[in-house]
Amino acid sequence: MKVGLIQQTCGPDVEANRQKLARNIAHVAQQGAKLVVLQELHNSLYFCQVEDVDNFDLAEPIPGPSTEFYGRLAKEHGIVLVTSLFERRAAGLYHNTAVVLEADGSIAGKYRKMHIPDDPAYYEKFYFTPGDLGFQPIQTSVGRLGVQVCWDQWYPEGARLMALAGADVLIYPTAIGYESSDTPEEQERQREAWTTVQRGHAVANGLPVITVNRVGHEPDPSGQTRGIEFWGSSFVSGPQGELLYRAAKDKEECTVVDVDLKRSEQVRRWWPFLRDRRIDEFAGLTKRFLGND
Repeated sequence: MKVGLIQQTCGPDVEANRQKLARNIAHVAQQGAKLVVLQELHNSLYFCQVEDVDNFDLAEPIPGPSTEFYGRLAKEHGIVLVTSLFERRAAGLYHNTAVVLEADGSIAGKYRKMHIPDDPAYYEKFYFTPGDLGFQPIQTSVGRLGVQVCWDQWYPEGARLMALAGADVLIYPTAIGYESSDTPEEQERQREAWTTVQRGHAVANGLPVITVNRVGHEPDPSGQTRGIEFWGSSFVSGPQGELLYRAAKDKEECTVVDVDLKRSEQVRRWWPFLRDRRIDEFAGLTKRFLGND
């Protein structure tokens, strides 16, 4: 399967961002992409650097204007398209939601981000209610897509549950970058840890992993920090953790990568981790902590 990855900068004009994405989607589709993955919250700047109630105006219903816009693009190019939207479910109830559009323009399914961070410059708990749709792959014409979003990518449990539910590939739209006060050495440790943990999901589950991150600098509207330098580095890993492609950390890239979905079958025969799981001893995973306190 040919997969299109679109790693791009975003600006304050939502319509300009969407039109830029439309051009990039057309570009990778012309190169033969049948599945195209966009980055997290791609319609706008990453607004979670501050807590501002006016930012809720960016949210929209699903179905809504963005699913109509991206659905038309999916149908026009005959692709399956993974989008990342700010969902308005009801007044005062919002989610960070990935929506998958089928090649006929219809909504194949959606996933609401389960793990919501709350860190300096990443104040997502202010905006997003934790997801309630579980870890269910989305059936499409190109396969069963195990879509999660950004902070979810650090948790092996979500990747495993997607694999156990029959996912053919793990996909992570992402918005993550450097904290400007960290040393260059610490910044690189974080970027490499981010890549490594997801390659581990590929190995542990015998599945390809597709991750698409934002890139470029976005200022902090409050002026309290120096903003976020998103570290790009979008990548595709094969089912043994092998890097099939890794984008630059400091520039936009639109790339098509060949992913062999059939390879997972052979890798799982060599490394039958699902066969050997001690499910009778995993009850502790449902506990917050197993210490004495």
